[in-house]
Amino acid sequence: MVIYIHTYTSNKPLTTLISTINQLKHPFISGEMQTSSAISLSLFFLISLISTTTTTAHNITHILAKNPEFSTFNHYLTLTHLAGEINRRQTITVCAVDNAAMSALIAKGLSLVTIKNVLSLHVFADYFGSKKLHEVTKGSTSTATMYQATGEAPGNTGYVHITDVKGGKVRFTPEDNPTQTDVVYVKSILEMPYNISVIQISEILQSPEAEAPTSAPDLNLTSLLQRAGCKAFYDLLSNSGAIGTFLSTVDGGVTVFCPSETAVKAFAPKYKNLTAEEKTSVLLYHGVPIYNSMGMLRSSNGLMNTLATEGANKYDFTVKNDGEDVKLKTKVVTAAVTGTVVDEEPVAIYKIDKVLLPRELFKGTVEADEPAPAPKGAKKKKKGGKEEDDVDADSPASDSSEDDDSGDVADQKASSGGRLGSSAVMAVCLLLAFF
Repeated sequence: MVIYIHTYTSNKPLTTLISTINQLKHPFISGEMQTSSAISLSLFFLISLISTTTTTAHNITHILAKNPEFSTFNHYLTLTHLAGEINRRQTITVCAVDNAAMSALIAKGLSLVTIKNVLSLHVFADYFGSKKLHEVTKGSTSTATMYQATGEAPGNTGYVHITDVKGGKVRFTPEDNPTQTDVVYVKSILEMPYNISVIQISEILQSPEAEAPTSAPDLNLTSLLQRAGCKAFYDLLSNSGAIGTFLSTVDGGVTVFCPSETAVKAFAPKYKNLTAEEKTSVLLYHGVPIYNSMGMLRSSNGLMNTLATEGANKYDFTVKNDGEDVKLKTKVVTAAVTGTVVDEEPVAIYKIDKVLLPRELFKGTVEADEPAPAPKGAKKKKKGGKEEDDVDADSPASDSSEDDDSGDVADQKASSGGRLGSSAVMAVCLLLAFF
């Protein structure tokens, strides 16, 4: 008896998965032997799926750091925060240019915001490895870029045409500059099939729209906080004097999490009962003394210190992300990031749906819509014929299971692996359906 084992990776289409499972039901194996063999091979397949899925994380900064000729391009990906956006995407192509080509771009004297638009045009929202580039359907195709995805590109000017020309060359042409025909494929730098492809192209893609002057964003923290739904929070900062601490950190970088007007109003009764010092601590708890772009928040999990952190007073919270969603967990309350007011280094201001309550001041406080889990080892006892939890209702929030940060490492591995959870679940469901 010969059994053929077909290896499947999570990067292949779903039809390949179904085909693989069908082939496990070998026509020459019947009865219990067929089922046993199929299940064994299914387990082997599932383990292979998980192992291949967890290797999809990438870091464009590290990839390009191995190639000194792209150091300037790499540097500007970091300065413009495009590196973080690239790292959190699962299917992408980066068209790098060497230091000489970057020198020509820098010589134009463009602002950093404009350079970001230009480099965004060099990041495709699809996978193009060397083989795929030389096998373009009908010799030509168009692909959307990160510039198009940002919404900054008017119309379809964020698209790039890819053409497989004679002589084995592949040419790249911006949508709004069809006369540029000198940009060609040079070589592949790194390929992780269906996840990320990093290639070198000969010149910078010249787009009149991407290179158009862009006004510098308003980074005045005071004016920013008085608009876009942050006015109520700003009034608390101003009246308490905490605004001075926020302003003093702007030069070195600051991230502000601004509760919505509704959240501030709902918190007002509790806020009034705090001492002046406690009010200041709560407000400073909504600021982080470093700049965090949205890409950085979405690509990292873990504890984050705040402007209220001092000595033994931790006043920290945990950043948790699930794909595009970012949540802040304080062990007392969980707030979700609902929008961006500004995200330009050195200032980032994000809207959140709840006031952050530090456990140092609100131990034992539990949200009505999020019942606190019972402490580990808590037992139920009968009293008067009814069961009661043997738990003090005023137990500190630190006794809850949220105090256990052991899951942070697991969360980091899960996020770096990309689609591990959904792929594994899909595999199990399909296996159950077929067997």
